[in-house]
Amino acid sequence: MQGAGAKAPQPTYEGDFVLDEHLLLDCGRTLAGPTLHYAVYGRLNAARDNAVLVCHALSGSAQVGAWWPEILAPGGLLSLEHDCVLCVNLLGSCYGSTGPGSVDRETGEVYGADFPLVTIRDNVRAQTRLLDSLGIKRLRLALGGSIGGMQALEWAILNPDRVERAVIIGVAPLSAMGIALNHLQRKAIQQDPAWDGGRYLPQRPPRQGLALARQIAMLSYKSASLFDERFGRNPNRNGEDPRALDDLGGGLIGGRFDIAGYLDHQGKRFIDRFDANAYLAILRTMETWDPLHGFASPTEAFSRIRARLSFVGISSDWLFPPESVRHFAYTIRSAGVQADYREMTSDHGHDAFLAEQSELVSLLA
Repeated sequence: MQGAGAKAPQPTYEGDFVLDEHLLLDCGRTLAGPTLHYAVYGRLNAARDNAVLVCHALSGSAQVGAWWPEILAPGGLLSLEHDCVLCVNLLGSCYGSTGPGSVDRETGEVYGADFPLVTIRDNVRAQTRLLDSLGIKRLRLALGGSIGGMQALEWAILNPDRVERAVIIGVAPLSAMGIALNHLQRKAIQQDPAWDGGRYLPQRPPRQGLALARQIAMLSYKSASLFDERFGRNPNRNGEDPRALDDLGGGLIGGRFDIAGYLDHQGKRFIDRFDANAYLAILRTMETWDPLHGFASPTEAFSRIRARLSFVGISSDWLFPPESVRHFAYTIRSAGVQADYREMTSDHGHDAFLAEQSELVSLLA
């Protein structure tokens, strides 16, 4: 969602980086010569010390200027006169990086549902090689919201000498409720008759299942108070016949409510821009994130961090509740890390860091 009044800046450069070797994944499988699609805004200075890594959310792309324009706008959090901003598309996505729609170089076949589990840590390792190729030894800042925040924190853990500061927005390890919602989204896609075990043709994807999955996700991205304010129990006003209200005012007889029209609209928009296998791949990436994996204790993992951290919770977020984000921040701070917690007050739920960008800028300024 583009912030009001902010014009989307265009990338200085957008292209692909291809690893010239296999990428060994945490799951034990490899990706042969994977591609990372990335975009750059601004320019590196002579010292190459003005690099900022922005990590996108679940269904985002490398074009951060299109979905976070107020962060890059004059007076925003970043300055394209002074900062070189990079954003790398997640492995598993359908926006340029290697994902389920890509051809496996070893088999000559499209990965499809056989695309391996790629973790947040796998992504950070691949991104590290990209930055190495650009001669970037240190990041002035790494930041992101949701699954992007997972990447920003993982950067600080894996590369402690390469990150000066990290901003982690609206995220902690996914809760049982979050995993449950992912399970329902997965089932919605897999029970679509067009799913075909994930071997569907590009021109015949499981559109109904993907649309339903997106609608389930939208319930966790917004808040109940926002839905009540915007839609309440209002009959649909989007050009469809709402039929008649029943005598008790308890709903529509054969008709629709505004909220149903909104969710259907979100589902239809999504199936035109995303792929079902890619969606499932990134859901797996999100729900398997464990920053303690491979470490004996939280202290061993988090005491590696040298960056200054800022965590941002969102007051109405029930996918990653603010109390969970706050507790996560304090756990990391107890390991001797410089970590502060800030909170956005918003009715927009988890989506607030995208929907109310100017408020986020003010909070982080």
